[in-house]
Amino acid sequence: MSDAGTAIVTGASGGIGAAIAKALLADGYRVISLALEKPAWSHPQLEARTVDLFDARATEAAAAEIAREHRVTHLVHNAGVIRANAVESTTAADIAALAQLHLGAALTLLGATVPHMKQAGFGRVVLISSRAALGATGRTAYSATKAGIIGMGRTWALELAPFGITVNMVAPGPVQGTQMFHEIIPAGSERESALAAAIPMRRLGQPEDVAAAVKFFAGREASFITGQILYVCGGASVGTLVI
Repeated sequence: MSDAGTAIVTGASGGIGAAIAKALLADGYRVISLALEKPAWSHPQLEARTVDLFDARATEAAAAEIAREHRVTHLVHNAGVIRANAVESTTAADIAALAQLHLGAALTLLGATVPHMKQAGFGRVVLISSRAALGATGRTAYSATKAGIIGMGRTWALELAPFGITVNMVAPGPVQGTQMFHEIIPAGSERESALAAAIPMRRLGQPEDVAAAVKFFAGREASFITGQILYVCGGASVGTLVI
């Protein structure tokens, strides 16, 4: 284990997850990437594992294996999917699938790693929610489960605080340069420009903006901060933003 600790980062193969992994690696952490694909980049302290987090059994197997091989100190659950649809086109299966990815996978990973955190009297859990937890058009399944992350994380914060384990949420607004964002908003489009203009800071977020918030919560200095939600959104959570 590195001096800083060992962090699981889900969805670290690209976008926000990759920025988080690189920020933690730069600070001396060992990082275990859990994603559908291995990152296209490497680092001596990066261990990449492939797993489909939609698959509960595969997630359980990966979590148990990591817990056997590593003393995990940090869990960053970033992996996410939107499944944008109008309410009448959204199905219960969409909600169930995103509940497994956004909630179930996090619970499984925590369940496997928290015994060591409790034993050590130290742990950091950072869950990536979304500004969409406040409501967003066409995001029934996404908003529901990203809001669920907040309720789940606040509950974990209460349960785990006596053991020196903090649990906090980072809720990004629109973040440019990620596959998930550009599947809905084409890069360089008028829609992208209009969205940036509607944000109080007059720009879209970058993956590094989110990584900086995660790094803050991950640090030992953040030992008296738990159960909190940090919106990294350029002010979009303060007013009305139509995406």
